[in-house]
Order: sequence, then structure tokens, then C-alpha cells
Amino acid sequence: MRPVPDPIRPGQESVWDYPRPPRVEGIDVRVTIDLGGERVVDTRDVVRVLETSHPPVYYLPIGAFVPFSLTPAQGSSFCEFKGTARYLDVRGGGRIAERAAWNYPSPEAGYEVLTDRVAVYAGRVDECTVAGERVTPQPGHFYGGWITSAIAGPFKGAAGSLGW
Repeated sequence: MRPVPDPIRPGQESVWDYPRPPRVEGIDVRVTIDLGGERVVDTRDVVRVLETSHPPVYYLPIGAFVPFSLTPAQGSSFCEFKGTARYLDVRGGGRIAERAAWNYPSPEAGYEVLTDRVAVYAGRVDECTVAGERVTPQPGHFYGGWITSAIAGPFKGAAGSLGW
């Protein structure tokens, strides 16, 4: 059962207008990620993935991360659209955020732009920002979307959203 979308305020977009299968789009916005008091990435080379009911997932170039801040981690997962993801630990300021990032080394057709890009779980690092605004992690423990004031929900991952 699809929930009732939240009202859209001026300047917002609704996650209920995002497509399925997901759309990938480049955007001109500054994204930063901090861990352990260290800025591990600061880039304007940003791609986001938009999927119905999910806040955007931001993918950043591997090369934009501070050297040695990404290391392979255990495990993988599978997306029916993007393919098999591998997990990465994020290191910064003497801290290690285990399995805090993922990427698709060999994504499925239509998602090739994600090949050398990494997404990060906002709730596993100190801070992620989009255009200077601190993001809120998508609810739940599996999803990696970033919530900003520019989007309206409700969002997949919240209690009771399993059937969406």
C-alpha cells in the first residue's frame, strides 16, 4: 500500500515523483564528508540516484576521497537494477567506519557512470553535507539515502514501510 506523499513546499521535490527503475543524474552541488575530525571528501563531481520512495543516494568519485581513506571491507549486496555492490571501510582522523561505503565495480547497463564512484551511509560517519546543509540519514539500517530540506517524503526505511 502506497503512503500519502507529504506536501511539497516551494523548492522541494517529492521522492514519490522519482522513478522505478532508478534514474541516475549528475548535479552541480558541493558534497563533503567528515570522519574523526578530518574531511575525507570535498567535491562538486556528484551523481545522485533517484528511486521512488527513497531520498537521493549521492555517488562521489573514488579519486575525490583522501588517499587511503577507503579500504575494502567484508561482504557484498545485490541490487536488481545496479548489480553487485562491494563494501568499503571509511578511514579518517584515526577512526574507522566499518562498511560505511559501497560501490558497484561492474554495474548493470544504464548505470555504468557509477563504476568509479562511491556512496556513503551518512549515519556511519561524523557528517555529510550537500550544498552546505548537514544531511539526515535515510531511516533503517540498509538504505543509504541522504535527506535534506530539498526533498519531501515519507521515506522508505521508516517503521511500517516494509511493504512499500
